[in-house]
Amino acid sequence: MADKLRILLVGNGGREHAIAWKLLQSPRVEHIFIVPGNGGTANLAKATNVSTIKQEDFPALVQFAKENSANVLIPGPEAPLVAGIVDYFQKNGGEGIQCFGPSEAAARMEGSKTFAKDFMKRHGIPTAAYENFSSYDRAKDYLESVSHDVVIKASGLAAGKGVIIPQSKEEAHSALKEVMLDKEFGAAGDEVVIEEFLEGDELSILSFSDGTTIRSLPPAQDHKRIGDGDTGPNTGGMGTYAPTRIAPPEIVDRIHKEVLQPTIDGMKAEGFPFNGVLFTGLMMTKSGPKVLEYNVRFGDPETQSLLCLMESDLADVMVACTEQRLKDVEVKVSDKSAATVVVAAGGYPGSYAKGTVMKLDPMPEDVVLFHAGTSFAENTLKTSGGRVIASTAAASTLEEAVAKAYKGVECIHFEGMQYRKDIAGRALKK
Repeated sequence: MADKLRILLVGNGGREHAIAWKLLQSPRVEHIFIVPGNGGTANLAKATNVSTIKQEDFPALVQFAKENSANVLIPGPEAPLVAGIVDYFQKNGGEGIQCFGPSEAAARMEGSKTFAKDFMKRHGIPTAAYENFSSYDRAKDYLESVSHDVVIKASGLAAGKGVIIPQSKEEAHSALKEVMLDKEFGAAGDEVVIEEFLEGDELSILSFSDGTTIRSLPPAQDHKRIGDGDTGPNTGGMGTYAPTRIAPPEIVDRIHKEVLQPTIDGMKAEGFPFNGVLFTGLMMTKSGPKVLEYNVRFGDPETQSLLCLMESDLADVMVACTEQRLKDVEVKVSDKSAATVVVAAGGYPGSYAKGTVMKLDPMPEDVVLFHAGTSFAENTLKTSGGRVIASTAAASTLEEAVAKAYKGVECIHFEGMQYRKDIAGRALKK
């Protein structure tokens, strides 16, 4: 691999801003081209936003990579991975481009929840009892027949919002109709998974893998609902903290042995080895950790917190994954805690205004702002998405990290902004 890295990073969210921020700390990184990027990546040194190419236009991305001597591809979001961007680059990008991310076959672990659940069953990976349905009538009959609480999941990609937790049988029937008949999530709801509702605390583990070896970052906890006290509809994630207090080292070891290694080994055995970052969402139940879902890329906003704790060179780790030599690389993590608070547009996750002018005060020391739904043009920063920006801080205790992250939020100003006031609240109460 060339010593100097010229990276093509695909995406425009907070996750991509955090990845670029961390990569630019590596002496190996010469330049990062971000397609399309956002208002935060627009102001990074040694980085260029490329808004003239669409994320899904793989031929144009390959051509751009060749013209600009890019030698590493990093797709950030799930959609291009599920659509096969890595396979396309490997076939058409020439020898000079290494891809950090899974093949289209491996990306089915996120692209199809029914595929992922059947994979777990084949490999004895602990998960909730479930059934898959492509027929609405059959799904309706099954709902009628079960006595336990259920979760209804659209099988395809639904931008983190395709999971419904009904509070009653009536709600379950109405949710099923919305997903399968009214197409609330489009084609993602052509097939659904109906699974047993698991009680417990959720956690996420992000693991680097080269197809054989795993190196995991500390377990993080996301806050999916829009309102304080976990109320209101699900979002793409309103804040995170890491490491979580619900997963002591012996539990993390158990997750590695019972879940993560069997997952990576199973994918290899079935002919689609996993290269990239595997995000495993788990529920800590009374009978131990059980898998809720896999994602085949960095989580958002978990990445913002976790990359603030990572001490190793991210570029070195990514290149080691693409070269199947992760076993030779250590992933060092600080013993601090980190917290991220997401600031969203008013109305999110429903309809919200775009193009609202933003003002940012100077940030307190040790606080980093990661832009997501922002744009920067003519020296003006404006909102351009639902989750607009996030404040992340690391400190020697979780209490301090949370307090610092909220100090950062006080420096963000735009009309209608909303954020949760209780990130890491449950952990701090215990």
